[in-house]
Amino acid sequence: MSEVISQTDLSGFKLLRRGKVRDIYEYGDKLLLVATDRISAFDVILPTAIPMKGAVLTQLSQFWFEMMRDIVPNHLIGTDVDKFPEDLQRFREVLRLRSMLSVKAEMFPVECVARGYLAGSGWTEYKESRSVCGIPLPEGLRECDRLPEPIFTPATKAESGHDINISFDKTVKIIGQENATKLRNLTIQIYKRAAEYALPRGIIIADVKFEFGIYDGKIILCDELLTPDSSRFWPRASYRPGKPQPSFDKQYVRDYLEQIHFDKKPPGPELPPAVVRGTTEKYLEAYRLLTGSPLK
Repeated sequence: MSEVISQTDLSGFKLLRRGKVRDIYEYGDKLLLVATDRISAFDVILPTAIPMKGAVLTQLSQFWFEMMRDIVPNHLIGTDVDKFPEDLQRFREVLRLRSMLSVKAEMFPVECVARGYLAGSGWTEYKESRSVCGIPLPEGLRECDRLPEPIFTPATKAESGHDINISFDKTVKIIGQENATKLRNLTIQIYKRAAEYALPRGIIIADVKFEFGIYDGKIILCDELLTPDSSRFWPRASYRPGKPQPSFDKQYVRDYLEQIHFDKKPPGPELPPAVVRGTTEKYLEAYRLLTGSPLK
């Protein structure tokens, strides 16, 4: 098992942003994205890291980027540290398995979300209006029901807290009709392929969040792709609509925090070893089921 990395310090390179999970560095006209083992729950970054989490996020993203390359190009230059430039080799133990060298794109200021099932904020909105992001849905749907067809439900990006769902019309006002239509079509197309691939392998992909940008005049797919952090993965075997589903990401963590009545405000509590171990196993299981082999 690789060393647990909760934060990076690549001296000599400019840290552009430290997100909930990723540390993003400038590397000339490129970006170096490092997925740490940090974990957040209820929008609070917890003090306990999850071993192998950053490696799963990076390697699973690479797997999906390759699968979707014929649909849309992506930002990825490579994840193999042995092939990184010489001046990055002194950080190889930190970067191994968990880093992506990427082109620098001009990002669209919207999150592109596809939903195939009614969960999370979509379920909350449906209960109030029988619609999600302005899209009317049939009466009588239950929590976590499969939708008749996947829907595109974009959101504005938030620096902290939850992203805010917006309508397609609002998306058009932000990025223009042509770009909004292209991103909607790409989002649904990628989601459908991924969901159809994952289902016979034991995973329901309930919803996904993608980020796109412009590079060299073309739309490309950026950031992470179809990971347990950016998508809602459910075990197919235990799927029972009408209630929340167990998931392949932070279920052990959320359940523990609810059990100790965490007030969902920073600072978060330390996690006990059993919760950490169970969470690592869930991330690794998702990787194994989707790729067909364990993460080495």
